[in-house]
Amino acid sequence: MSSRVLLSCPLPSDLAGALVQRYEAVTEPGPGVTVAVTTSRYGLSAEQIADLPDLRAIASFGVGYDSIDLDAVRERGIAVSTTPDVLTDAVADLAVGLLIDSVRKLSASDRYVRRGDWVTEGTYPLTGHVTGRKVGVVGLGRIGQAIADRLTAFRCEIGYHNRREADVAYPWFPSVVELAAWADVLVLAAPGSGDPIVGAPELEALGADGHLVNIGRGSLVDEPALIAALTAGTIAGAGLDVFADEPNVSEELRALESVVLAPHVGSATHDTRRAMADLVLANVEAFLERGELVTPLT
Repeated sequence: MSSRVLLSCPLPSDLAGALVQRYEAVTEPGPGVTVAVTTSRYGLSAEQIADLPDLRAIASFGVGYDSIDLDAVRERGIAVSTTPDVLTDAVADLAVGLLIDSVRKLSASDRYVRRGDWVTEGTYPLTGHVTGRKVGVVGLGRIGQAIADRLTAFRCEIGYHNRREADVAYPWFPSVVELAAWADVLVLAAPGSGDPIVGAPELEALGADGHLVNIGRGSLVDEPALIAALTAGTIAGAGLDVFADEPNVSEELRALESVVLAPHVGSATHDTRRAMADLVLANVEAFLERGELVTPLT
C-alpha cells in the first residue's frame, strides 16, 4: 500500500511535522494518495474526494464529521476515523463553564468592573442560580454524558433528547421543543445537521428565564432566531463556542451583553490537542500497516 498521505488543510504543527517525517506527505490531491488527513473544521468535499482516485481512508482531527461528504465516502467505500474520547473532558468542562458564565453573568460582571461601572452604577444586578437547575442535553453521547455527569454535582436535574431513547436513568424527551419546555438550560452536544434543530419555537419553549449552551455545531441553531430571542428577552442568555459562519461572528451577537462567546475552543487544551494528534497518527499508521482504523466512524 502506498504511504503517500495528503495534508488536505492546515494542521497543528506537531501533527503536520510528524506526518512529514514518517510518510510521503503531500499537500495537493492526486493519484497515489492512500490516506487524507483533515480536521473537523475543513473536512473533505466531494470534489476533493473525486480528485483522489486511490484514496482509501480519511483521518480527521476532531469528532465532528459534518464537513466530510459522507455520500461520496460511502459510494467509494472509504474508511473514516475521528478522534473521540480524548477530547470529551475538555469539551464537557467548557460546556459547564459556559453554562455557569451565562447563568451567573461572570463575563458580563467582569466587563462591569473593568468599565468602572461598579463605582459609577453601584451593585451589579442579581443573577440566576446554577445549583438545582433543570438541564436538557441534546445529544447524550460521550460528551453529552460527560456534561450530565458534571452537572449532577450541582444537583441539577438532567433530561435529554436523542433520536432514540438511551439506556440511562435520565428522562428522555421525544423532541427538542418538549425538552426545551421542561428545561431551564438547554445544552447542545449533538453533531452537526443539515437544518437547525433549535429555532424560534424551541427558544420560545425555553422561556424568558432559560439559557442556551452550544458546544456542538453552529448549524444546530437558527442564529437569526437566537439573536431575535436574546434581543427580545425571549430567553435570558446563551453561551456559545460554535457559530454558523466561523470565524465570522455577527455584529448583533457580539453586541449582546447576554451572550458569552468563545472562539470554538472546546478541545483547545495542550493535553487534549496532543492526544488528538497522537490518535490521528495512530489511525494513519494502523491503516497503512494493517488496513484498519483505531477509531473508525461507524
